[in-house]
Amino acid sequence: MNIHPKIQKLLDDISVKNILSLLELDDFSSVFEYADKINYLNHGKYIDIRAIVEFSNYCKRKCKYCGLNSTNSSAKRYRMTEKEIIHTAIEARKAGYLTAVLQSGEDSYFTVEKLGFIIKEIKKQVDMFITLSCGEKTFEELTYLKECRADRYLLKHETADDLLYDRLHPCGTLVNRTECLRNLKKLGYESGGGFMIGLPTQSLETIAKDIFLLYDLQCDMAGIGPFIPHPETELNNYSAGSTELTKKAVAITRIILPKANLPATTSLGVLDSKENNNLFSCGANVIMRKVTPPEYVKLYEIYPTDINVKNIEEERKELELAIRTLEKIPR
Repeated sequence: MNIHPKIQKLLDDISVKNILSLLELDDFSSVFEYADKINYLNHGKYIDIRAIVEFSNYCKRKCKYCGLNSTNSSAKRYRMTEKEIIHTAIEARKAGYLTAVLQSGEDSYFTVEKLGFIIKEIKKQVDMFITLSCGEKTFEELTYLKECRADRYLLKHETADDLLYDRLHPCGTLVNRTECLRNLKKLGYESGGGFMIGLPTQSLETIAKDIFLLYDLQCDMAGIGPFIPHPETELNNYSAGSTELTKKAVAITRIILPKANLPATTSLGVLDSKENNNLFSCGANVIMRKVTPPEYVKLYEIYPTDINVKNIEEERKELELAIRTLEKIPR
């Protein structure tokens, strides 16, 4: 296979400059093709399906793009009980899921002791991987959760632009975010970063910096999806991010992080389910599926979505069938 000279240049020198040079290509077909090849060499035809349990939509943060932010007074808040969380994860395992992603806002109610208990109870009853996605934690907190047998931790950096990060996050800093991601690597977690495409004032250079940061952090997972405006946030009047640019970012990330797990994110599917499927020929090898109980799933609204959860087992089978129609192998 002939490699586009700009791809070769990136492989010889992984830098923001060379990532940006690829992003600026008018014809991206050779990059998609190469990313697909790299994905096949490292992951074969497999698409890993992860179960997401969104156990609390309380959040102390004030992120200006997120429907869960603490200033959104119209949000109907909920917390699943520990018993409900454990039961949902176990039901997901019975349905065939090998990984449960336990996700929430930054909810102080769920201390590391509570989270640790939940992890240990799930692990005691079923053999499955546990990914946490509960916001920033201290080194000591992450150490404790690792001792409780948490396997992975997902913490998107959202944007590598310091000024943009500060404007969107009046409650945190990019420095603290990246420090937490580095601590995850030190502690032996499979660490997950990620960012949004289409944030206000974001440029191609910003996106190049985002992709490079994933490489610099050596993320084992990376969620890259389009920004979707939520009507109850300060960014409600902005346009959604580009699905095509999202695909390009995923493809480049695959090339420089060949072994990483790259999901076709829920947000991309919300904008265009066809593009979500197309992403599996551009470097993605993972898909997330909500298994949050029906009475809660509509309330976990980072961005508007019409996703429903009715029957975990049946919906898993439907997704497996859809994956096979793409000539891929679900697992």
